[in-house]
Amino acid sequence: MGETFDVVGIGNAIVDVLVQADDAFLADHDLSKGAMALVNQGQAERLYAACGVGLETSGGSAANTLAGIAQLGGSAGFIGRVRDDQLGEIFAHDIRAAGAHFTTPAASQGPSTARCLILVTPDAQRTMCTYLGASVNLEPADLDLELVRRAKVLYLEGYLWDSEAAKRAFIAAAGVIRAAGGEVALSLSDGFCVERHRESFLDLVDGHVDLLFANESEITALYGTDSFETALVQVRGRCKVAALTRSERGSVVLAGEATHLIEPFRLGELLDTTGAGDLYAAGFLYGYTQGQPLERCGQLGSLCAGQVVTQLGPRPQGSLKELVAQHLG
Repeated sequence: MGETFDVVGIGNAIVDVLVQADDAFLADHDLSKGAMALVNQGQAERLYAACGVGLETSGGSAANTLAGIAQLGGSAGFIGRVRDDQLGEIFAHDIRAAGAHFTTPAASQGPSTARCLILVTPDAQRTMCTYLGASVNLEPADLDLELVRRAKVLYLEGYLWDSEAAKRAFIAAAGVIRAAGGEVALSLSDGFCVERHRESFLDLVDGHVDLLFANESEITALYGTDSFETALVQVRGRCKVAALTRSERGSVVLAGEATHLIEPFRLGELLDTTGAGDLYAAGFLYGYTQGQPLERCGQLGSLCAGQVVTQLGPRPQGSLKELVAQHLG
């Protein structure tokens, strides 16, 4: 048997383009602040042309999480499809440079590598316009099932549910890791994504997911309520662990009858919330796969999220290992 992995993730392989914008720009282009909208290639190109100078950096929700786990010292693998183009080369280089295992072959035909235009307003909110490109063509044949079998946890992003081919890959991989004795983690990804696939997600959480990650808007959307407290009651016991983030109010970790309230880390000026949920999951899963108590897992997640919001871009620019040593010992 080959190397084992703490976490293997499957998600959209995306290159982010971060641009600073104002509320007027969002209004002019009929964009809902703080949400993620799917756009076609023509729309993506028109929006990009209307923006100012952008910062290109590899992204994608699950990919950000896996890169964070690798930076913390965990063993991480990522599965996602890119095209054999410039953005595809950037994505592959960046995730490998972060320390994650990535060997999914680049497609030689079809749509270009996915990109996400992230509009960051002065209040640090990010509004995403995503062209999924090659990533939506991920299918079961692209899966490295041996890699999946060797993982402690398989981490899946809810955005995959927007593609039928990727959904089939999602289900196939979950079946493989279950048979191998591993666990399945799911990020709900986005409130609008939850609303599009609510019944499917409810079924997943009830019968197929061990660890659930969601923010306040996502978990309330899942259970059709405006009340976070009501959503807590609904999700408790549905899966082994539910880690629910609440921005400046920290997070809540549920496991059976236990409730862990996790304080946020405020490490500097809030600049950009892109990647906060992804890095929370990175810290949490790193701790979880190292056998740490759930409260410590939540603290690791909170610390990683607290760092990434003090910079532009979804992947930490400093050492996460040093950050943990400084704040958590």
